[in-house]
Amino acid sequence: MIVALLNQKGGVGKTTLALHLAGEWARSGARVLLIDADPQASALDWSEQRSHQGIERLFGVVGLARDTLHRETAELARSVDHVVIDGPPRVAGLMRSALLAADLVLIPVQPSPLDGWASAEMLSLLREARIFRPDLAARFVLNRCGPRSIMARETSASLADQDPPLLPAMIGQRVAFAEAMQHGRLAFELEQDSPAAREIGALATHVGEAGQ
Repeated sequence: MIVALLNQKGGVGKTTLALHLAGEWARSGARVLLIDADPQASALDWSEQRSHQGIERLFGVVGLARDTLHRETAELARSVDHVVIDGPPRVAGLMRSALLAADLVLIPVQPSPLDGWASAEMLSLLREARIFRPDLAARFVLNRCGPRSIMARETSASLADQDPPLLPAMIGQRVAFAEAMQHGRLAFELEQDSPAAREIGALATHVGEAGQ
């Protein structure tokens, strides 16, 4: 399965979710490749930091920030079970190529009306991609939710009847994710049964179901 995390709004946690989703599948025994299609190359930086510290590599990370992504991803996917694409913000050509490459698109949004409005451009690109890929699946992912957040509940309710639908798994605003990213690790490597690790496990399960 090829999963692309995309949103033209920056700062919604695409890279964190992409790395953790790839890591969750890899720890379950799957062969996983993460493609860093963001010119900022944050996932590549994370991977290099991990390598410098001598930490075991769980999955491959390659940089491919060009609009031939859809053609090259198909070739790369032949040797692995899952490909996760960490997409770019506000690079339309790259975004279109990532949409054409994917089997499933995840659109991370934060619990804020502003994030919902900012997704409109992303949804327009999704509709355009479905002209060529009518079966392209997509889901919103509610990310960085505060504990007992009224805004999270309101955002969830506002997305409940949308196309694409909202994935049941929600990801909290947790220090563990920031610490993991800072040190070239994943949340489950800091604490295997932490709330952050359990949330990522649930996310991976729901993503697998959505991609079937």
